[in-house]
Amino acid sequence: MPISPQVSPQLSLQPFYTIHSRSCSLVVDCRGNSPAILYWGARLNEASSPEMLSLLATRQEVQACMPEEAPIALSPELGAGFSGSAGVQIHRDGAQWAVYSQIQSVCVESNNRLRIVSQCRGTEIELTHCLQLDTNTDVLTATTQLTNIGQSKLWVDRCDAPCIPVPMHYNKILGFKGRWAKEFQTQSIDRFMGAYVRENRSGRTSHDAFPAVIVHSDQANESAGEAYGLHLGWSGNHHLRIEEQFVGRAYAQFGELFFPGELSLEPGESYCSPMLYGANSNTGFTDLSACFHQYIRENLTDPRMQGKPKPVHFNTWEAMYFDLSMSRLCQLADEAAAVGVERFVLDDGWFKGRKSDSAGLGDWTVDESVFPQGLGPLVEHVNAGGMEFGLWVEPEMVNPDSDLYRAHPDWVLNAAPAPLLLSRNQLVLDLTRTEVQQHLFEQLDNLLSEYAITYLKWDMNRVINQPGNVEGRAVTHYQTLALYQLLARIREAHPEVEIESCSSGGGRADFGVLAHTDRIWTSDSNDALDRLSIQKGFCFFFPPEIMGAHVGPRDCHITGRSISMATRAGVALFGDMGIEANLLTMDDLEKAELKAAVALHKKHRPLLHSGKLVRLDTESYENSFGVIAADKQEALFSYGLLDSQPNSAPGRLRFPGLDASTLYTVNIIWPREPSSYSKSILDILNDSVISGDALAKFGVQLPLMLPASLLVFHLVFHRRHSDQ
Repeated sequence: MPISPQVSPQLSLQPFYTIHSRSCSLVVDCRGNSPAILYWGARLNEASSPEMLSLLATRQEVQACMPEEAPIALSPELGAGFSGSAGVQIHRDGAQWAVYSQIQSVCVESNNRLRIVSQCRGTEIELTHCLQLDTNTDVLTATTQLTNIGQSKLWVDRCDAPCIPVPMHYNKILGFKGRWAKEFQTQSIDRFMGAYVRENRSGRTSHDAFPAVIVHSDQANESAGEAYGLHLGWSGNHHLRIEEQFVGRAYAQFGELFFPGELSLEPGESYCSPMLYGANSNTGFTDLSACFHQYIRENLTDPRMQGKPKPVHFNTWEAMYFDLSMSRLCQLADEAAAVGVERFVLDDGWFKGRKSDSAGLGDWTVDESVFPQGLGPLVEHVNAGGMEFGLWVEPEMVNPDSDLYRAHPDWVLNAAPAPLLLSRNQLVLDLTRTEVQQHLFEQLDNLLSEYAITYLKWDMNRVINQPGNVEGRAVTHYQTLALYQLLARIREAHPEVEIESCSSGGGRADFGVLAHTDRIWTSDSNDALDRLSIQKGFCFFFPPEIMGAHVGPRDCHITGRSISMATRAGVALFGDMGIEANLLTMDDLEKAELKAAVALHKKHRPLLHSGKLVRLDTESYENSFGVIAADKQEALFSYGLLDSQPNSAPGRLRFPGLDASTLYTVNIIWPREPSSYSKSILDILNDSVISGDALAKFGVQLPLMLPASLLVFHLVFHRRHSDQ
C-alpha cells in the first residue's frame, strides 16, 4: 500500500529530494515535469550534493536523436516523448492516452520515505509515487498509485511500479527460469541493445518466470562487484523488462500484466501497483541476498510466529499418496515421533470422495470411509506423540466430480464461449464472488474450529488460463486480491495456524503471498541433487527458514534417481526441514541416520534460521554455501559434489565471511561416518583450531568423494587470536 505521510505537502518544490537508510541513499530529480531517480546506491556523504550528481549526469547530445530526451521517469510518459515502454498506459475509449504529468507536491518523512504526487490534466489522472528505504536492511520499496480524477471511465492497460534506471556498466542480467519440479534456475546473459522481457500469464507467480532479476557489472560474483536486485511482490500475472536504448540508457520496469479490458477505474477510483522490492550491493550477490533475507525477517514474518522454532515436518504424501488408512497413519505418526518429528501433516486424500485426483476437490468434509469418527482420533494420536497436526487443502480448486460443482457450476472461472479447460481434472473457483469467498471461509473455519490444526499446506495445482468471471470479464487481478483477502481472513480468525504457500511446489513464491503465509513449499521435487540448485536460486531472495526442504524417499518418484540418506538429509538440513518418505518401509539403518540428522538440525536450528547465508562461487560439478552467525562466533558450511571430479585430486574449500582474527574449532559433523577412498584430511581435521583468516584465504583440502555426496563443516569460536 502507498505510504501515508504525516506531514503537509511542500509549499514549494525543491529540485532534488534525498532519502537515506543505514548504508544507502536515493536521490530523486524533481526539476522537470515528472520525477526521476538520479541516484540509488551506497550512502552519499555530506560533501556529495545532488547538484554535483546532476552535473556529472549531464548527457552528451547525439546526432539523429531528440535534443532533449524524455527522462527515465518513475513512470516514463508517452506524452513526454519517451521512446521506450511507458510506465502508465491508459485511455478513455481510445482518447486521452498521452500522459504528460506535472509534479504537484512532495512529502518527505523520517529521512527515509518519499511521496510524490503528480497530475496530468490532459488525461485527467493523478500519479502518486511512494518510495522508502528500510532503515535497517537498506531494501527499497516502491509503488505507483493511479487515480482517475476525470468524469468518465478510465481504461488501464498498464501501471507499473516505479521505473529504476540501470547504470550502463551493469551489463549482465541474472534472471530466473524453470519448470515444475525444477524451479528457481538461474539464467545469466549479457545485457543487449533491446529488451530482456519475462512475462507470466499463469495467474500465479509461476514455475518458469519468478518475478525477479539481478542486474550487475561483469566483475560481480557472490563475494565482490556491483549489483541491483529487484523483485515484484505479486502473486498473479506480471511482466518485467530490462531495456537498453540505442541512446545509451538502460532501465528496469516491473508491473502487473493485465488481460484485455481487465482493469478500469470509475471517477475517483484508484489502482496501486504491486510493491517493487530492491536492494543494491557493491560487495556481490551474497550481501545483496542478505538485505532481502533480513527484510523478510523484520517486515514480512508475522509477529505471532517470531521467536517460535520452525517445527520439523512429516508429510504423508510420498509415504501414502491417496491410499490412506487410520491404522497406517497412526503407525506413521509413531515412527515420525520416534525420529524427532514435531509436526505431522496429513496431505491429499482425507476428504469426501478423494480416492484419486479426479474427484472430491471442493467438498471439504472428512471422508467417513477412512475416518469414521472424523479426524479427531488421528489428531489426538498425533498430539499424544508430542507433535502438532497439519492438513493439506486446495481451496481455490474444484473437481467437476464433486458436490460443490454439481450444485454451483457457475462458480468457476471461464472464457465463454470457449469450452472449459481441465488441468489435473481441476477447474478454478472464482474467488471474486462474495458467495465463493464466504463458502470457502466457512469450510476452512469449520475444520480449524473443530480440530486442533496448527498448519495448513495451501496448495494450488494448475494455472489460471481462462480467468473470466460470470460477466465475461478477465479478473486475474481481482482473483489475486481475493486470495490475499481469504488468507488474511483465515489468519485473523485462527492466528495459531501457520499457512504454507504451495503451488505444485514453487509456483506461488513471492513477497506478496509471503505477507499472508509463513512457509513456501519450494518444489515438488525431493531429489536432493536437484534441490541443491533449486534451493540456491530460491535463496537469492528468500531466507532458508521459510524454505520447505524435505528428506524424500531413496528412489525419487520424479527423477528416478537413488540417493543416499546422508545426502538427502544433508540437503534438507539447511532449510525448514521435513520428511516425506515412507518410514514404515525404511530400514533401521536409514531411520537411525535420519533421526541423527533431525537432531542435528534441531541443535543448529537457531543458527540456520537466523544467520547470514553465504553462497560460494563453485564449478558446475559442485555446490557450496554456509550460514554464519551474526556475531561470527559460529558457522555451518556445506560442500556438495554433484558429479565426478574432473581432476584426480580434489580442490580446496574456502570459508568466506568469518572473522579473520578469530580462532575456530573445526569439525566435520555430517555425514556421521564420512568416507573417502584414501587417507585424507578427514583423518586429521576434526578438533583442529584454525584462524578465520586462514580458512577464508587458504581453505581446506577436500577429500576424495563419491558423486552425489556432501560434507557439513561446523566452525565454532575457540578464542580471539589477540587473547592468546
